Amino acid sequence: MLAFLRTQLQELLEQRAALKTDLDAVLEAPQTEKRNLTDDEQSTFDEKRDAIKAKDIEIAAKQERIAELEESEVRDNKAAELRAKFGQAPAPVASGVTVTSEPETYRKGGRTSYFRDLYRSQHMGDRNAMDRLRRNDEQVADGLEKRALTTTDGSAGEFVPPLWMIDDYVTLARAGRVVADQVQHQPLPAGTDTISLPRLASGTAVAEQATQNTAVQNTDATASSVSASVATIAGQQVVPLQLLEQSPINMDTILLADLAADYSTKLDAFVISNNAANKRGILNVTGLNAVTYTDATPTVGEAYSKVGDGIQQIHTGRLLPPDKIFMHPRRWAWYTVSLDTAGRPLVVPAANMPQNVLAAMSDVVSEGFVGTLQGLPVYVDPNIPTNLGAGTNEDKVIVARSSDIILFEGTPRSETFRESKADQLSVLLRFYNYAALHSERYPKSISVVSGTGLIAPTF
Repeated sequence: MLAFLRTQLQELLEQRAALKTDLDAVLEAPQTEKRNLTDDEQSTFDEKRDAIKAKDIEIAAKQERIAELEESEVRDNKAAELRAKFGQAPAPVASGVTVTSEPETYRKGGRTSYFRDLYRSQHMGDRNAMDRLRRNDEQVADGLEKRALTTTDGSAGEFVPPLWMIDDYVTLARAGRVVADQVQHQPLPAGTDTISLPRLASGTAVAEQATQNTAVQNTDATASSVSASVATIAGQQVVPLQLLEQSPINMDTILLADLAADYSTKLDAFVISNNAANKRGILNVTGLNAVTYTDATPTVGEAYSKVGDGIQQIHTGRLLPPDKIFMHPRRWAWYTVSLDTAGRPLVVPAANMPQNVLAAMSDVVSEGFVGTLQGLPVYVDPNIPTNLGAGTNEDKVIVARSSDIILFEGTPRSETFRESKADQLSVLLRFYNYAALHSERYPKSISVVSGTGLIAPTF
C-alpha cells in the first residue's frame, strides 16, 4: 500500500509540475512584452492556477495518508522486534507467497449478505461476521484510495457499505444528481459541523499620486467569512428478521441501491433548492443576479435574450465568465421544438453543422449534458422545481460559474438496529451521509432567470 501511495504521490507531483509549466507559458508573452494579460490569457491563467490549488489539496491528503501508514509500519516493526527479543512470538518470516488480489467480501450477487452480517455482528456477536465486515472495510478503504474518494468524517467500525455499493452509488449519483455533480467537489472535513471560508469584504485601492513626494493612496482591506453548515441526509428501512436470517436472496442490492438512488435525488434537491441559513441552495442564494422574464405569450427568441442577460451579469459582477447552464428537461424540450418564421427548428443537432441556429443539440437524454446555448454547455436536471411562481407552474434557468460553488461530501454509511423493532421481530436499517454546500461565496457568479415567461410550455 505504501509503495502504491508513493507512486500516486509522484504522479500527482508530476501533474502539478506540468500545470506549473503551462502556467509559466501563459505568463511568458506578457512578461516579455511588459504588458498586462489579455482577457483570454487571464482566463487561462485563472484556470491553471485553480487546477494547481486543487492538485496541492490532493498532494497534501496523499502525504497525510502516507505519513499515517509509515507511522503504523514503524510501530509494527518495533512490536515485532520486542516479541522476537523476549521470545513471546517468533519474528515474522517471509513466506514467499504474495497475495496480489482477492475477491471482494461482499460481491453483487454473492452469497454473503452485508446487512445480515451487520446485524449478526452487532446483536449476536458473530465473530465470522465481524471478520467479514473488517475485511470489507479494508477493501473499501483501498478501493476509495484508488478512486480518490474519502471516508473522512467519522468512518469507523462496520459502517462503510460494500465496495460494489460504493461503485453503484457513484453510478446512480451521476444519473440522479446532475447539478450536484457539476459543481466543485471537496471531501468533507472530519470533526466539524460548520465549514467557514474567509473572504475579502472590501479590498485595497490605488490612485494617481497628486504630486511627487506626497502620500499615496492608503486603503485597508477588510475581511469577513462565509459559512456552510453540515447537513445530514438519511433514510431508513424496516426489514423482517426472517428476511435477513432465512431468505436465500440477499436484499443488499435492492435496498442499498434504492437508498443510494434516493439519496442522490435528495442531495441534488439540497444543492438546487434548499432554503436555510448557511445551507442555501443555488436558487436561494442571497444577492444573486435575478433576471425576470415576464411574458403572457413567451417565445424561445425572447427567452434567449434573458439567458444572455444572465450571462452578462456574471461577466459584469463576477468579472469572470460563467461555464454552465442548468434547466429542467421540459424547458430544453421547449427550445428544441421551437421554429423560426420559415418553419425551421431553432435548435438542431451539432453534427448537422448548423448555421444561424439559436442552440445546438448533443445526445437526447433525460438528465445531463444535452447541448450548447450561447457558447455554454446546457445540462438538464428534473430536480429543478416546476411548481414555482404565483401560478405554481414555473421553472427557472440557472446560469453559473460552477467552480465558485463547493459541495463538501462524505461517504455514505449504514447501520442496523433491533431494539426499536424487537416487539415485531424486525430490524431497522439506516443509511446516511453528511454534506455541506458553499453556494454564497460569490453570489454574482449565479444568475437565475424566472418569471411568467417560464410557465409550463405547450407543445
